[in-house]
Amino acid sequence: MRSTKAISAVERLKTRSGNANYAAISMPGGYFYLAERAPEGTKKISEPMPMDDFVAFVNARDPAKPRKASKLDLAMEEQIGRSGKRTAKTPSANDE
Repeated sequence: MRSTKAISAVERLKTRSGNANYAAISMPGGYFYLAERAPEGTKKISEPMPMDDFVAFVNARDPAKPRKASKLDLAMEEQIGRSGKRTAKTPSANDE
């Protein structure tokens, strides 16, 4: 079984959290667990779990970085906001 997906999830966690001591530990049968290495020793953070469950656990561990919005994204959101506030004018009988 390929562990690239699990290792990539831990690498993203390291980037998000700023903690380079996280490690994915592989076990027989395709199970993984998350550990944090420290000078005192390795601290086990999760129980062994299948790869897909492990990746979901690691992705939920720290919140994702907020997405950087471009000028075009901001302009589009502003345009959408303005178009939602507009009300349709209905011709009245007195306007003739």
